[in-house]
Amino acid sequence: MKWYLKCLKQYAVFSGRARRKEYWMFVLFNAIFVFVLMFLDKMLGLNYYMQYGVLYTIYAVAVLIPGLAVNVRRLHDINRSGWWVLLSLVPIVGGIVLLIWACTEGTHGTNDYGEDPKTIAE
Repeated sequence: MKWYLKCLKQYAVFSGRARRKEYWMFVLFNAIFVFVLMFLDKMLGLNYYMQYGVLYTIYAVAVLIPGLAVNVRRLHDINRSGWWVLLSLVPIVGGIVLLIWACTEGTHGTNDYGEDPKTIAE
């Protein structure tokens, strides 16, 4: 949970690096909250279009920028430009490439985007 909160505190910080643990814990807690909110929307009758409801929409808008920021910082950790996040706009192929990069270990030591977050944490 602390990694999720860390991403929310770094709301619009697109500089620096995010290690795999930070990224995947954000993804995990984000998925949990989405499922809970979709369930609550359905139980409370707040759905307005297919599966999407009011609570889900508010949450999705609130975490849009932190989600983009942690994606960009994750790409920085593997020494790639944050602009590569636009690859997600390409159906299937873009998502697969970004998934592989999200699973890739970050560069050791300093890279173009800052210090290694693993060595800073230790």
